[in-house]
Amino acid sequence: MNTTMIRTLRRRVTATDREAGSVTVFVAITVLGILILCGLVVDGGAKLRAVQHADRVATEAARAAGQAADPAALAGGEARVDRQAAADAATAFLAAAQATGSATISADGTAVEVTVTTTAPTVFLGLIGVSTFTVTGHGRATLVHGVTGGGT
Repeated sequence: MNTTMIRTLRRRVTATDREAGSVTVFVAITVLGILILCGLVVDGGAKLRAVQHADRVATEAARAAGQAADPAALAGGEARVDRQAAADAATAFLAAAQATGSATISADGTAVEVTVTTTAPTVFLGLIGVSTFTVTGHGRATLVHGVTGGGT
């Protein structure tokens, strides 16, 4: 081999070596970004499902509490809930659903509002130390006496 050929080969090797590993850094950053995005999608979806579940439990507990009508009020033509029976019904439903929450009866006794607080586990956020998140659900039931709307 002549010296010109050796210099040309040496330049090619040196130019290639200077850029070695630059694609690896780009790939590592891109993969990390994709993993973070997947984590947000998975854990965000899990949080939405947990909120929907808390809302469903709260609504059903309010419905159960709303069915505790005060018989004395019904005899007089009024629709009111029995406050103690309503609170007991909501508490019993929440206990059966393994949820924590509270029930509030409106001042006029015609509506029950239930608030449920629950926790749900995370998938990807657990990698950075967030193992669970807490969500709150709300439900309301209004006691209606008689027919309120007509059908065709």
